[in-house]
Amino acid sequence: MLTGLRILEFEALGPAPFAAMHLADLGAEVTVIHRATPDNPSKQPNNLLDRGKRSIVLDLKTPEDIVVAKALIARSDALIEGMRPGVMERLGLGPEVAHALNPGLVYGRMTGWGQDGPRARQAGHDLNYAGLSGTLFYGGLPGDVPGVPPTLLGDIGGGALYLTVGILSGVLNARRTGKGCVVDAAIVDGTSHMLSLLLSMGPMFSREARGASLLDGPHWSRCYVCADGGHVAVQCLEPKFYAEFLEIMGLGGDPAFAEQFDPVQWPVQTARLAGLFAARPRDEWVSLFDGSDACVAPVLSPAEAQQDPHIAARGIWQDGVPAPAPRFDGVVLGTGDIAPRGAKGAEIRETLRQEGLI
Repeated sequence: MLTGLRILEFEALGPAPFAAMHLADLGAEVTVIHRATPDNPSKQPNNLLDRGKRSIVLDLKTPEDIVVAKALIARSDALIEGMRPGVMERLGLGPEVAHALNPGLVYGRMTGWGQDGPRARQAGHDLNYAGLSGTLFYGGLPGDVPGVPPTLLGDIGGGALYLTVGILSGVLNARRTGKGCVVDAAIVDGTSHMLSLLLSMGPMFSREARGASLLDGPHWSRCYVCADGGHVAVQCLEPKFYAEFLEIMGLGGDPAFAEQFDPVQWPVQTARLAGLFAARPRDEWVSLFDGSDACVAPVLSPAEAQQDPHIAARGIWQDGVPAPAPRFDGVVLGTGDIAPRGAKGAEIRETLRQEGLI
């Protein structure tokens, strides 16, 4: 879908390379400027987030390699960087320089706190951004501390995916007007924006009390422990689904469960359900709910998920890694090869020479 779109990525951590991988998955030509060695021990030399990309190693503190970086900027439709505010400017590669080289460039900036504001130059991580934005407020059960979601809510949901939308929007505008722009994709902005769905429910969502809202307190919206230590996820919001859930649980017609939306009754209802789920192993519950509209599913590990019939039927995993998404005309897109650091350096330099850019 994005064939012909040229993206230049400056190596960073987390959401920025994920956004670039997502664009590569969809067909964009992504060239990543890698450092000579990974800057973080958690980052492997051949990283999954580098799939489908071309890699060149540059030392951006040397004049010679800055020339190469500027040449790559000049031929790109969009740029992705995930440095702290001010770092690209100190390297001589900030937006003003980039737009002088390429007026139609979409300059994508991925940060946690944004390019300005009191926290802009402070360090932070996914959990910090979600906490400050108010999103993490709903991330836990009544009486518990807020949970620690996988580093997806902020980094990917509120960060990388907002950056990809911003990049593509900027490219569409640049093709119409010939003028590029700067995309300030801040995780604290994105996670705040994501709250709109919850706030759209009005009084059904409390802004002051944890565990008192439509999805973070009810007995029908939580995970339960099973006899074997496994878990099931229950979220039967609509009354018709709730009724089906009660029937399968053997609670149909039980007056203690008649009031689905009464927060006062939720603790007692939760305790009853916890006792029932603890009496059988997870897979027995999965079999019992199989094919129903009761909105119950097992909590699987990634390894287990790959073996699930639905996941397998849709080909969601390919060779042990998640396949690209979304799909177009029902086709599962293939995964590109992981770019070894610097593997295409000579080829990229030769292209720049042929184009007269270096």
